Order: sequence, then C-alpha cells, then structure tokens
Amino acid sequence: MCLHDHTSAPTPGARLPRRGILAGAAALAGISVASIAAQLGGAPAAHAGDRPSGPSYPGSPLTNPPLIIEGGTIVDPKTGDAVEDGVVVLDGGKVTAAGTRDETRKAVAAVAGRAQVLNASGRWVLPGLVDVHVHANALADARAILQGGATSVRSGSSSFYQDVALAALPEWAPGVSPRMTPAGLFISPDLGDSLLADPDLAPLATLSGGVKETSDLAYLTRVNLSRGAKVIKTRANPRAGLPEQDPRELVYNQEQLSAVVKAANGAGVLCHAYSAEGIDGAVRAGVRSVEHGVFVSENTIAEMARRGTYFTPTMDAITSMATSTNPILAARGMEYTPILRAAVRAAKEAGVTIVAGTDSFGTDVTPIGTEARLLAEAGLSPLEALQSATVHAARLLGQDDVGRLVRGSLADVVVVDADPLTDASALEKVRVVVAQGAVVRNEL
Repeated sequence: MCLHDHTSAPTPGARLPRRGILAGAAALAGISVASIAAQLGGAPAAHAGDRPSGPSYPGSPLTNPPLIIEGGTIVDPKTGDAVEDGVVVLDGGKVTAAGTRDETRKAVAAVAGRAQVLNASGRWVLPGLVDVHVHANALADARAILQGGATSVRSGSSSFYQDVALAALPEWAPGVSPRMTPAGLFISPDLGDSLLADPDLAPLATLSGGVKETSDLAYLTRVNLSRGAKVIKTRANPRAGLPEQDPRELVYNQEQLSAVVKAANGAGVLCHAYSAEGIDGAVRAGVRSVEHGVFVSENTIAEMARRGTYFTPTMDAITSMATSTNPILAARGMEYTPILRAAVRAAKEAGVTIVAGTDSFGTDVTPIGTEARLLAEAGLSPLEALQSATVHAARLLGQDDVGRLVRGSLADVVVVDADPLTDASALEKVRVVVAQGAVVRNEL
C-alpha cells in the first residue's frame, strides 16, 4: 500500500504552524524558556503567547562580552599556517581580528576594558570543530557535543524534530547548543512512533509495508523540509550496530534514493550505506555524502571523486564495535575495521573529500577529536585530519564563515594542548571551547 494507491500524494499542509512543531520538538528535547534562563543566569520565563525572554533573542543585542584569546599559536586549517604568540578577538558573535599582536592591536583597543581575556600561552588556538554526523535529541546531548569541541554539527536525524528546535537556540541563547544543521526525521522504511511527530505524517502510518514507494519517499522528504530540515538523511542499508540486522541487505535502491534526492530540491542528502551496491546506488542517485561506506568499491570511489561526493567514514562507530560484548558486533568490528581503513586510503588517493563525523547518539558522545585521530591512523596526515573537522566539513555544510579564524568568521574557538599540525591526537586535548562567543569550557 502506498499513498498513491488511494489518492495522489499530498502536499505537506500548514494545519499545524511551524512554531507548534518547534514547540513540541523543544519540549521533547527538554528545552524551555525557563530551563534556558536558569542555565544563563535566571532570565524570567515568558508568558504564553509572548516572545521568549532569552538574553539575545533575535532583535536583542548579544549579551556575551567581547573575548580576547592571546598568547597561543593560531592555526589556519585551510593553509596549515601558524602564528605564534597570536591574538584572536571575538565581539558580537564574530571574529573581529586574528593574527599577530601588531595586526590585532586596533581590535584589542576597541574592546579594552570590557573584554574577557584568556591566556593561551603554550597552547594552540583553532576554529571550533565540525562534526558532520550526530544524533542530538536533547539539551544534554548538545552540551556533551560542545564539551568535545564540536561547535557546529550536521544532524544525522532525530526522532521528533528535536534537531530543528536545537538549531534555533544559538540565535537567542549563545553557547547552549552547537550550530545545528537539522535533518528532521530519518527517511527510512520503518519510522515507528516518529510518525507522530507531525499530523501531516499520518497518511504514512497507514502503509502496511513501510515507506518504500517513490511518491511516499518524496512526500516524507517534503514534510521534513517544510518543518525546518536543512539536509535530508536516508539509507541504502540497515544498521551495522544492531546484531539482528544485516548491514549488507539493500533497503533502498538507486531509484528510491533518486526520489529522495529529487524531492530534497538541492538540500544535501546524506546516505547511510554499507554494501557496495548500496553505496554505488546512493552515489549515482546524487547524494551529497556517503556515511559509513565500509564496502565501497574502487569504481564507486572514482565516481565519488568525479561527482564531488563527500565521504564520512564514522571511524569510531565502526572500529568500536570490535570491543563489543556482543559476539556478532565484535566480529563485525574486527572484520570491518581494516576494510574501512583501506577505503579511507583509497578515497584519499582518488581525491574524494573526507569529513569527520562521529555518529554520536544522545549523551554517548565521541569527541570529534577522536574521530580526527582515527582518520589519521587510517591514512590522513595530521593537517588533513584537522581539515576533515574544519574547512572540509564546513564546505559540506555550506558554511564559509566556519572552520577558520579570520575576520568575519563566526565566534567559535577551541584551544588544545598539542600541535595539530604534527600530532593527530591534538584535537582530543581540548582545554577551551567557545561557541557563538560564549565560553562553554575553560580549563586554562
């Protein structure tokens, strides 16, 4: 049964206002004006029907004071250049200056007397890191992601549009959530109770065989976009992390994936794929990035390079299965790890852009620095590993003001204890995290 068996595939309606969807998602994510206010110093909750009273709601001035980070070595991931004894000035949610003390003197003078100053001497100063594959459904998830240094993320889907609500937070509550590129609901055959996320999804609940017909896939994609998703997540294969599932079974073929890509209408599609057939179908369907990609073939790698398809290996999610207490998962981890490492090396040699994504779920967060280290162990240089979590990831997200510390870029910074240009594990040694100009971790 599919929607077009009994009627033409409907267009997502507007019966439930988008702010109603966001309010429901916010409640599921544990987000309320009162809870945010408590975290930020006690701003009073708004009454029903009023605008939220957050300290920097759109139209209000940002309340974070300017920030100066001085004395550290500033690294530019794009070029690999480094400035010793450098200074970064953040004000109004942007980088106003970054460079030598002479180059930043005017910017420092402009905020003198009202800026917070952090001394990063003996450490390395980097732009906020980017994790292109997370599953954040609550405020606690967002906080855990930030603590690991990821200040921008791409959602790999959420169960009830919580990622859409989390994406709205930085506009009025800096530092509470990473900058989120939301995906909404997973485009997958069996959505279970997630179909209760929106009344417009009710027709899909009547499908006895799940969401499989191309018209139904397109409809679900359009609902996601209408509810605030900026990217679309779908799949070619089942999960590897569930022992009862076979990750090489084909869930959606190229025709079905093409229907999703077409309905996405330019929004990037990320595709969970393991089997050679599934990955190839996803690439030829036009997805923006392949997630996991263990059994990718040489021919498909060449096609990815030709098309500019990104590769998100999610190294930690795969390799960590080897230590599972479940014998099926442990066997998969041991089998898949060397294959995935070889795939990373082959993709690099072919010119495929590799990006860092942890596939973290909930508060079980792998720091993005660990993923960068594992990519280096698979064959990337330390600089390439850094780029996978900064400039390359930012380009995938379409954010040219993320991933570097230059005038005009967004006020996201991490400070680490080791040189990321020579030590691939440096991104695991985070001391300071600044997100949207707010200091969310400081261990100097």
